[in-house]
Amino acid sequence: MQLSERQTGILQRARALGRVEVEALAAEYDVSTQTIRRDLNELSRGGLLARHHGGARAATQVVNFAYAERRGLAGPAKRAIGVAAAAMVPDGCSIILNIGTTTEEVARALVDRRDLVVVTNNLNVVGILSGTPRKEIILAGGLVRQSDGAIVGDEAVGFIRGFKADFAFIGTSALDEDGAILDYDMREVAVARAIIANARRAILVSDSQKFDRSAPVRICGVGDLHAFVTDAAPPRGFALACERAGVLVEVAGAGS
Repeated sequence: MQLSERQTGILQRARALGRVEVEALAAEYDVSTQTIRRDLNELSRGGLLARHHGGARAATQVVNFAYAERRGLAGPAKRAIGVAAAAMVPDGCSIILNIGTTTEEVARALVDRRDLVVVTNNLNVVGILSGTPRKEIILAGGLVRQSDGAIVGDEAVGFIRGFKADFAFIGTSALDEDGAILDYDMREVAVARAIIANARRAILVSDSQKFDRSAPVRICGVGDLHAFVTDAAPPRGFALACERAGVLVEVAGAGS
């Protein structure tokens, strides 16, 4: 498709920032919001942007980020989520933490907690909690995914099935407004499903940027969870799905 100068600028901004908003673009280019919406719709039809309510995101956002890059995304939000999620955990209980930069923030917030049994398939969690007070740390066996320190595969799934934890904290790569929890790697998803099935309370920890991303593999629906800890109110459809399923939604720093 042939792009106007304004559309080229919008596309460049979306690729640089990951997303663009209608109101901000209208103010920047001194045109009406209807004009910007037409631009975004044309770019979306051309496969260059993915539309969402109020704006659009770069089409490349459907591709998974490298783990080192994900650590730098939404850092303050993830730390707040980690603190809020860890506050749910009393001393003297058992937990499972899966792979993810947000679950690692939960681990950091649990450093001073005592008498915990921590089961994980995340080598980074072991590094965070090793040497901290009165914890038993149990690492799943299986294939180590060297890009991020995840232990995945059938061996890890079978290992997790040998436990029944009080709490499980899982991360995700993408969230759909209909209540679907999504990821990229089927091996990682199999471990996440085993974790959910073998915990008395399964808690999703995820920043709100995950609503702007897409992934092809379904981990579960919100109805399989007990709580969702995030940094901003979720979209209406997702919030309604949580309400129907009786899932607690806690916005870090704002109560539940």
